[in-house]
Amino acid sequence: MTHPTAPRVLITGGGAGIGAAIARRCREDGYAPVIIDRVVDHVPGGIQADLSNTEDTARALQEALAGGPITRLVNNVGVVVPNDAASQSLGEFDLAMALNLRCALQCMQALLPGMKKAGFGRIVNMSSRAALGKDLRTAYAASKAGLIGMTRVWALELGQWGITANAIGPGPIRTELFDKANPPDAPRTQKIIASVPVKRVGEPEDVSHAAAYLLDDRSGFVTGQVLYVCGGMTVGVAGV
Repeated sequence: MTHPTAPRVLITGGGAGIGAAIARRCREDGYAPVIIDRVVDHVPGGIQADLSNTEDTARALQEALAGGPITRLVNNVGVVVPNDAASQSLGEFDLAMALNLRCALQCMQALLPGMKKAGFGRIVNMSSRAALGKDLRTAYAASKAGLIGMTRVWALELGQWGITANAIGPGPIRTELFDKANPPDAPRTQKIIASVPVKRVGEPEDVSHAAAYLLDDRSGFVTGQVLYVCGGMTVGVAGV
């Protein structure tokens, strides 16, 4: 059980998949996760919100901060909207930008006064290996690359207050959505596994372990970085 005075961590999209794994790890590490998601019926104390909507996001953030400042933030919520470049609709593009990018900025700005006052902050932004380029991902890749750009700017601007900002770039991670799109025995899934140097897809816990490191008090000299949790798939693709 989390101690009532445990440091709080705001996790967007923490109701399932990678976000839920990060929440579990945070509890193990002695933090108190505050989860905002579209579906939170199964999440004790979860705050329900449509994070693609600015007004609903503001309302949820106000509710989260009613219990006091929060100095750790995981911008995890996101949407994929796969489509080829010629067919990617403006509606899909706007949704990806709202949920994957704008929401992260809005959450950071809401928590920032408390972080500055504390002289401490940890921001972890969930980007993706797709930011380096991936077919059928125009809107998704653009939003995730934008998240890396924002991460770097925040690292430069906020470091003077003891606030770090880093990004995680997951590769293929076995979640319910991944398994639905990639059945374990399907040839496409086997092709994905064969392309990963460690010869397996990742687990949500692989990403939560990376997030735990970046959220730690002792990671204060690491900022503005992208940690690819991809089994080696970005080797030869990402810049040195």
